[in-house]
Amino acid sequence: MLFAVLGGTALGLLVRYLVPGRETHGVLVLPGVGAIVAAVVWAALTWLGLPFDGGWIWVATLAAAGAAAVVVALLLPRSRRVKDEELFERLQKA
Repeated sequence: MLFAVLGGTALGLLVRYLVPGRETHGVLVLPGVGAIVAAVVWAALTWLGLPFDGGWIWVATLAAAGAAAVVVALLLPRSRRVKDEELFERLQKA
């Protein structure tokens, strides 16, 4: 499980530098998302009976971790910009 979590962390770090918008979130957000998703998926798949030395558990775990990091990397900057604009407008009126 340790190597699966490290793989998810590495994929999250890679996504951080490949997807634009990294100035809107912290350095460890995407690696953290990758690590958490990798740990949860790995644990769920082992509980479902997949062998830990099989290939499919690795593919599913790393694919889910990478996909989750990409989704967060795409959604977080847009949400952050909207919230920042709303806050700016509210503070400007006050």
